Amino acid sequence: MRIGETAAAAGMTAKTLRFYEDRGLLPAADRAPNGYRDYAKETVGRLEFIRRGRTAGLTLAQIGGILSVRDIGQAPCAHVRDLLAKQLGDLDARIAELIALRAAVGEFHDVAAAGDPVDCDPARICSYL
Repeated sequence: MRIGETAAAAGMTAKTLRFYEDRGLLPAADRAPNGYRDYAKETVGRLEFIRRGRTAGLTLAQIGGILSVRDIGQAPCAHVRDLLAKQLGDLDARIAELIALRAAVGEFHDVAAAGDPVDCDPARICSYL
C-alpha cells in the first residue's frame, strides 16, 4: 500500500507515518522503483495499535518498547499491564492535584465575587489573590 492509502486506512496523515517510521515505530517501508514507500497491509494494524496507545496516554517511547517486545516474538502483555498501572497512578495523582487546584481557585473566585475593587490594597497588587 502506498503511504497515502496506508495513512487513510489508519485515519492518519502521510506526515505522521513518515514521523513514526523515522522514530522506529514502523519498520522501514519497501520502496517502489519510483521511490514511493510501499507499506505492508499489516502496517495499518500497527498504526491502530499506536493510536490506541496514544489514546491511553502512553508516550511514543513506551509504545516503541511494547512494539519491540512484540517484534522479537514475545507477548508484551505484562509490560503493557505495568505501563497501564503506572498510567492509572499518574492520572489519579493528577486528578487529585486538579481537585485541589479547583478548590483553591473556587475560594479565590468567591473572595473576588464578594469583593469591591475600591477596597483593594495597592501594595498587594490585587487583594483577590
